[in-house]
Amino acid sequence: MWRFGGKGESGFCAGNTAEQVTDGIDGSAQTAIITGATNGIGKETARVLALRHVHVVMGVRNVNAGKILKDNLLQEIPYARIDVMEIDLNSLDSVREFASQYISSNLPLNILINNAGILAPPKFTLSKDNIEQTFAVNHLGQFLLTNLLLETMNKTAQKTRTEGRIINVSSDMHRYSVHKEGIRFETINDEKSYNSSAMGKSAYGLSKLCNILHTNELARRLKEEGVDITANSLHPGLIATNIFAPNSGPGYWLVKTIAKYTSKNIEQGASTTCYVALHPKVKGISGEYFVDNNKVEASTLARDSDLAKKLWDYSLSFTEAKH
Repeated sequence: MWRFGGKGESGFCAGNTAEQVTDGIDGSAQTAIITGATNGIGKETARVLALRHVHVVMGVRNVNAGKILKDNLLQEIPYARIDVMEIDLNSLDSVREFASQYISSNLPLNILINNAGILAPPKFTLSKDNIEQTFAVNHLGQFLLTNLLLETMNKTAQKTRTEGRIINVSSDMHRYSVHKEGIRFETINDEKSYNSSAMGKSAYGLSKLCNILHTNELARRLKEEGVDITANSLHPGLIATNIFAPNSGPGYWLVKTIAKYTSKNIEQGASTTCYVALHPKVKGISGEYFVDNNKVEASTLARDSDLAKKLWDYSLSFTEAKH
């Protein structure tokens, strides 16, 4: 269990909070986008980055909720720099619109945190683009957003001579909820093959595997192109946030119940994200998987470079993004 883990190579462990792992770090020269910033670890990530003087752009589906959070954060952190922009990862057009508006704003971009995500709906559900919703929201939307913003990140890195960082929030469920071959591409959009269970071969586990594969292939491409941008993925830990919604699929009630007694709190859950986003010890590290503020080895499937390349091409067939 996480509570009994000692400090790792980073000097931190599972019990550290986001404030603790960023203590003393000045992020005033940084601008970060955080998706899903109005709830759970996304909300705490936004708060702590703002506390560290980072200019935070909250990419949110509910703009009103985002504005309320912004006002609350400004009361707590009067010097905070916070913007709210609408994005719905359930719609690729919304992702494109967000990216277009951000690019038009001429804001720099140092850090992109793909945090937003959903659990698998209890019944097979399609996104606005007629793609299985869990795969669409948790992977495709983030894949497209990242590709659309890469040029902006690269320009920022060149102009400021500061490393850009892309962080994809995944889950250790990538280890347990997939088929032995990892991804059955031909069944992703097949209603008969859909499984929302927290246990077994689930749509959620598949999407979290995709997050890591996407990260690793992106890291490879960025290194090959010689740009000063890193890409890493992470597991925040078991956290009883409102992602465990009432309409979550079978088995999630059990996960939520267990989480009440074994999980991290929100402040601890956001720590790995904030550590990978800001800490100097992460400089130059790319294509890695972090748990409890330390590098760990992801599953064999998650480290399969051929599968990562196949997923990249498959994702392009939906998004038509070019990179």
